[in-house]
Amino acid sequence: MRIILAPMEGVVDDHMRDLLSAINPYDLVVTEFVRVVNQVLPEKVYYKLCPELHNNGLTPSGTPVRVQLLGQHADWMAENAYKAVELGSHGVDANFGCPAKMVNKSNGGAVLLQYPETIYDIVKAMREAVPSEQPVTAKIRLGFEDKSKFMENALAIYEAGATELAVHARSKVDGYKPPAYWEYITEIRKAIPIPVIANGEIWNVDDAKRCMDVTQCSDIMVGRGAISLPNLADTIKNGAEPFSWQQTLQLLLQYTQRELNGKKATYYPARIKQWFRYLNRQYPQAEALFRQLRVHKTTDAIVTELEKANQDLASRH
Repeated sequence: MRIILAPMEGVVDDHMRDLLSAINPYDLVVTEFVRVVNQVLPEKVYYKLCPELHNNGLTPSGTPVRVQLLGQHADWMAENAYKAVELGSHGVDANFGCPAKMVNKSNGGAVLLQYPETIYDIVKAMREAVPSEQPVTAKIRLGFEDKSKFMENALAIYEAGATELAVHARSKVDGYKPPAYWEYITEIRKAIPIPVIANGEIWNVDDAKRCMDVTQCSDIMVGRGAISLPNLADTIKNGAEPFSWQQTLQLLLQYTQRELNGKKATYYPARIKQWFRYLNRQYPQAEALFRQLRVHKTTDAIVTELEKANQDLASRH
């Protein structure tokens, strides 16, 4: 089986990819999307979003990284796909799943699920532009307003020459509300001969097993679950014990150091609070600490709270 870390816009940046790939046996991690409009983007855009390109497209612990592109014009998607792999990306992925209103309003992401022929044109152009040994992959949802074109879109991607397809088992309208409709992935997997990767509502080992049983997919993609339980992939693949709250708190402090030493330090308060919203699902202690953190606006105050919580926990053990 393979486990892939999902591209999560505004969440899974290079710091998070580094942190999570160091403690999990991920087979691949996918970047936040690169927005393609009407030009070949300069190299600095790719290096900023995916600094792993300076390291042969690998995280510091050696996990391959794949750049994801989001756009609606086949020619520009193709030229940027070539650029991404030329710079060292391990293949290139096309985003047909982003539900964000701003993205959809400018004809990107999930809105294209209404137009299977456009999806076909984009993937075909990317496949023709990228050397044959490099994977060209795509990620979709089951539809935009409904799921009526789920199979048409999957077939379009396969027929355009994609190497594999990741399916988030919800429509755009479903958002992130449970459940995930895994049975649709089962239908796709039966219909197309390329690998299909199942995604949606995988929070723990039991979810992963049920998802693979229902879909008969041997490959899964984890997103919010990977942030909620930081060593999720290790628990699924290797039977590891889920991280304790103490281990997770230490990971939060590691992340803090990376963020504060990086170029995004000003975003740190928002980023750490965002992570806590995911952790609340897995750890009751996270909810209690979040209540204390969320009143703080400054980085120093948040870091002080985290360090205090870690010291309190360490003194009890």
